[in-house]
Amino acid sequence: MNTFKLPKTALAPVAIALLAASPLAQADTEFKFGGYVKADVMVSDYSNGAPSDSNLSRQFYVPGTIYGDDSRASTVTDFQARETRFNFTSNSDLDGHTLKFFLELDFFTHSDGNQRVSNSYSPRLRHATVTFDNWTAGQTWSTFQNPGALPEALDFVGAAEGTPFVRQGLIRYTAGGFQVALENPKATFTNAEGGRVESDSSYIPDFVARYNFKGGDASFSIAGLVRQLEIDENGFDESETGYGVSFAGVVPVFNRDMLKFMLNYGDGAGRYLALNYANGAALTDAGTETISSVSGFVSYQHWWSDRWRSNITASAFEADNPDVLANSNANETSYSGNINLLYSPVKPVTIGVEYLYALNEQADGDDGELNRFMLSFKYAL
Repeated sequence: MNTFKLPKTALAPVAIALLAASPLAQADTEFKFGGYVKADVMVSDYSNGAPSDSNLSRQFYVPGTIYGDDSRASTVTDFQARETRFNFTSNSDLDGHTLKFFLELDFFTHSDGNQRVSNSYSPRLRHATVTFDNWTAGQTWSTFQNPGALPEALDFVGAAEGTPFVRQGLIRYTAGGFQVALENPKATFTNAEGGRVESDSSYIPDFVARYNFKGGDASFSIAGLVRQLEIDENGFDESETGYGVSFAGVVPVFNRDMLKFMLNYGDGAGRYLALNYANGAALTDAGTETISSVSGFVSYQHWWSDRWRSNITASAFEADNPDVLANSNANETSYSGNINLLYSPVKPVTIGVEYLYALNEQADGDDGELNRFMLSFKYAL
């Protein structure tokens, strides 16, 4: 992260143009920019044939996207720099109040480029928030998620089955280790064939609370979620209450070694867990029925020396689908594991190799496997 300050009496010309109409022009404001450049080489083998070039699974591992296409070859190689990101922060002191702005972009999920000539991809908004004292508004990590507990991996997520992973619009209040928020209420359902139905009827914000605390050098968090799953379309007019709980920890072991873990349970938690591998509820002839799940991961980081380190991670998810989905292609269980070796010759640079294995299983018994080898080069700004 690079920092520079613009004092009230010596603002740079560019800053004057940007801030002249803003109260920030009358405040001591600190600006920071950061991010990293990351290049990945991925060799992936899909048990059922590789998905198309534009499939999300070709960018990073997402449970439920690896069932493949049996009309295609099973092994593919992808070069990408999509994870590269840039962020900008401003911090201001306004008459004893703290005002912070944060914006971050990367290049994932888009399919507007091609691998034939340009490999051009549009920037994607990751975070955009304004924080005034204890209040935060904008788009950022859900309060239900503890991103500080995620393992270090070359894959974008690293423990996809075992973690809440959501960025969305929210309004959050923070007091010490306690956080409470109202968040975007988008609901997803599973139809009788196992397909996903996205509801446009949700109107009650999701309610999330989290408490962060320490025990010696270890840090922990416990989070709770309550949400209303609404659907008033496609012949359905139903509402179900869903909830979820998540417990995460980061525990120093010895020297610089670290243990990270997370355990989650949800009944109607749906898209909050495992990148929406399972939905919040099933649509049945009798109405709707919530889908419960349990998931988690454990990850151990070992430092071989000041420059060499490894991480080994195991992650799992299991949904308890209603009987109506028993013979459908609804997602049911997912497992993955990865191990890597990372080398940092100087602090901003990381070079690494990683092996990832994943198995996804549907309610009707169909499954898909992924074996992936990655080589990555990363330079942090």
